[in-house]
Amino acid sequence: MIRPARLEDSGAIADIYNWYIEHTIITFEETPLTAADMAARMTLTEPHCPWLVLELDGAVRGYAYAGIWKARSAYRHSRETTIYLHRDYGGAGYGRILYQSLIDELRQGPIHVLIGGIALPNPASVGLHEQLGFKQVGGFTEVGKKFGNYIDVGYWQLTL
Repeated sequence: MIRPARLEDSGAIADIYNWYIEHTIITFEETPLTAADMAARMTLTEPHCPWLVLELDGAVRGYAYAGIWKARSAYRHSRETTIYLHRDYGGAGYGRILYQSLIDELRQGPIHVLIGGIALPNPASVGLHEQLGFKQVGGFTEVGKKFGNYIDVGYWQLTL
């Protein structure tokens, strides 16, 4: 089931995200978040910045959200999108269902462009974005450093 995220989901969302912080280069954050940290992020949303969760067997197994791309007003019709699944739920099509739900919700408003930033290499995320119609539009070389390695970031865009 896909539903809007609630503040009481913040602990489960933080748990999912913290695994990626601690074990992968997928996020450039390096310090795990508390449920309160995540709840604060969830409450700082702007208009047309939904947070959705994937709930299976009564538990949150993934989340996706849209955030402001850049603060200047001319960017107001663009959003940066993000998705994370619990590490045990990848590869089963849940990410596609969750991300498509986010895209569908964003299509209902004034949003024109979605942008996905992907730390590379990440063939699963690249594949998901491209299956959903995102096109690679650029990238940066060695802009992050985590676990002692420099990391590239690619950007994919979907025009709604």
